[in-house]
Amino acid sequence: VVRARETFMVDVEAPSGQRPSKNSVPTAVPFAIEEEDQPVSGWQGFSMEEARLHANEGQAKALLRTPAQVLEGLQRGNTRFWMNVASRPERSAFERRALISKQFPSVAILGCSDSRVPTEIVFDQGLGDIFVVRVAGNCLDTATLASLQFAVHHLKVKVLLVLGHEMCGAVKAAMLPDEVLEKEPLQLAEALKNIKGGLDQDRLKHLHDSRAHDREAVTTNVKQQVERLRRDKGIMDKVRSDELLISGGFYEISSGIVDFF
Repeated sequence: VVRARETFMVDVEAPSGQRPSKNSVPTAVPFAIEEEDQPVSGWQGFSMEEARLHANEGQAKALLRTPAQVLEGLQRGNTRFWMNVASRPERSAFERRALISKQFPSVAILGCSDSRVPTEIVFDQGLGDIFVVRVAGNCLDTATLASLQFAVHHLKVKVLLVLGHEMCGAVKAAMLPDEVLEKEPLQLAEALKNIKGGLDQDRLKHLHDSRAHDREAVTTNVKQQVERLRRDKGIMDKVRSDELLISGGFYEISSGIVDFF
C-alpha cells in the first residue's frame, strides 16, 4: 500500500550571491515528502492457498450479518459520502488476490447507468462489496432480473436495492408522447415504453413544481421495479424466511443523500 503523502511549506531564499531586496519576503512553496511505497508488514509473499483461506474467512463473516445490519452499513456508507468523510475503502494487494477465488457481496443494487451515480462511491464501498446491475432507468428486464436472481440465489446477498436518482433522463424521456418515442431506435423506444408503462402520468400531471414532479416520477418508477421483484417467487421465499430485504432508494445528486423507502 502507498503511505500517506505529506505536504509541508518551506521558505525559498534568494539564490546564492544575490542580495534579497529589502521589500522581499521568503516565498512559501509546497514541498512534498512522500514515504517509500512499502507494503504493510505481514502480507508479503502470501500464497494463493492463503489468499483463498482469507476469502473464506471474509465470506463466513459476511454470511453472519443480518439483512438489517447490511442495510444499516449501506446507510452509514452513504452518510460518510455526503458528509465528505468517506473512507474510500481500497484493498491491499493480498486482499485483491483473495478476491480472485470468489466474491461475496452482501448487497445487490439495480441502479441507473447515469455517470453521475457511481454506486460504490455513493455508498463508500470497496471492491467486492456490492453486486451492481446498471441500466438506463434502473428498469427490470430479462437480463437485469436474471442478474439479480443470480445475486440472491448464488451469491446469497442480504439486501436488494433499486436505486433511482434525481434528474433521471430515462424517466424524463419515458414521459414524452408515444409519437416522439417512436422516432428513437427500436430497442431504446421499447425500453422507454417499458418505463412509461409503470408511471401514473394522470397523477403526475397535477404536480407543477418541477423538482417535486421529477422526484415523484423517479420514485414511482423505483416502486414499480420493486413491485416486479416482489412477483418473483424465489426472491420472495428469501424475504419470507428473513434471508433477504428489498428496498427502494432515491439518490439526490445535488446533496449526495440517498433516501431509502
